[in-house]
Amino acid sequence: MELQNKLVYFVVVPLILVSGLVVIVNQKPSNWFWTSSRVYSWQYKSSAAAQPPPGRTEAVEEQQPILENEEGKTGRKKYRNLEQLEAGLAHSRSTIREAQQKNETLDDPDYVPNGPIYWNPNAFHRSYLEMEKKFKIYVYEDGEPPIFHYSSMQGILGIEGILINHIEICKFRTKNPEKAHVYFLPISVLSISHYVYVIHNRAWTPLQNVAADYVNHIAGKYPYWNRSLGYDHFMLACHDWAPTISHGVPYLFKNSIRVLCNANTSEGFNISKDVSLPEIYLPRGNMDGLIGGPPPSERSILVFYSGGIHGYIREMLMKEWKNKDPDIQIHEYLPKSMSYYDMFRKSKYCICPSGWEVASPRMVEGLYTGCVPVLLKDHYAKPFSDVLDWSTFSVDVAVKDIPNLKKILTAIPQEQYIKMQRAGILVRRHFEVNIPPKRYDVFHMILHSVWLRRLNIQIHDTKKYE
Repeated sequence: MELQNKLVYFVVVPLILVSGLVVIVNQKPSNWFWTSSRVYSWQYKSSAAAQPPPGRTEAVEEQQPILENEEGKTGRKKYRNLEQLEAGLAHSRSTIREAQQKNETLDDPDYVPNGPIYWNPNAFHRSYLEMEKKFKIYVYEDGEPPIFHYSSMQGILGIEGILINHIEICKFRTKNPEKAHVYFLPISVLSISHYVYVIHNRAWTPLQNVAADYVNHIAGKYPYWNRSLGYDHFMLACHDWAPTISHGVPYLFKNSIRVLCNANTSEGFNISKDVSLPEIYLPRGNMDGLIGGPPPSERSILVFYSGGIHGYIREMLMKEWKNKDPDIQIHEYLPKSMSYYDMFRKSKYCICPSGWEVASPRMVEGLYTGCVPVLLKDHYAKPFSDVLDWSTFSVDVAVKDIPNLKKILTAIPQEQYIKMQRAGILVRRHFEVNIPPKRYDVFHMILHSVWLRRLNIQIHDTKKYE
């Protein structure tokens, strides 16, 4: 009965055996260790729809360490690399659970998370420190720039190139794939759109084939993709086409961790395994002149938005509020006499609507300038929502409530608005882009999100049972 209970705790889907290995996916939310009392609106959904390749499928009754000595004879315990990795992750899970229950402050020279902006600051802090101590990423060296290992670091999608570059040179990278917890696929969707896409040809297959060919290549050359069916692999992209291109590789779409700006749950973004990447626009390639703004008492405008009419949400916003009310500053094109970022700093709230896709840099621009973000988005997975309580520093407005926008915002008590504004100032460190990266900034928060999702799966070696 004891063994049966252990299997029930860990195994919730049929075990998929391939190349002598089995992936066991825990049916838990990716923030399962943050709090035992809060009920979340989502849970980890295993990729039950993913069918295993032809071959034997069975449950493993027990996982025992290999017993052999240096000569290969029965003797002292000698653990395989994968078992050692999984044992380390199991210890991290236990340590994080313990931190959840304790109210203690850990020594940290840079930052100690605290306050209501976090679901559980102690658990987050312990998890972050565990990541710094243990997390290892293997970057496949195969492929040549500009399609692989490179992406532009300029413009509205520049965060893709910045983060790919950071991953290539970061301290978490290991040259030994046997030591890695996750494997990075250095595919640039932005580069695919520039160098592979043929203008006016909306055929997706040639673009999807770039990703499919790369995955097939590394699956044939290395054992790591096949042993887990891609569960411990991840890609990173800010281009709108990333979900569609990844869809061309079934296991990449269903199993792998996809770090995407276009985090649209209606288009297959799985909040339990995928990572929402904030879209961040750096006009000068850095944060110079972007950070900071006046206190609430010096903000005379209730709400501000300026941007093109892309998609039905912005069309509805313009129809309801453009040139209708001086408190509701809604512009399609901002007059030359007005500064875009100055308007952010003069406003209490800033509208962050979806365009053709859900991602928009305005959300981060609001946090940078001290303007409380108002999210007008359908099906959007907010970045770092397994750590951050977005209700403490932003406002969600349903699309159907756009006609009631002023009523909703003016109904927020001044005291609550001030708390949200101050919370946004505290939380923005997690959205800052630093070159080189700094602890707790957006690069490290993205890696921490990947780390959480790796904690959510277990990969067991079963070769010794065959």
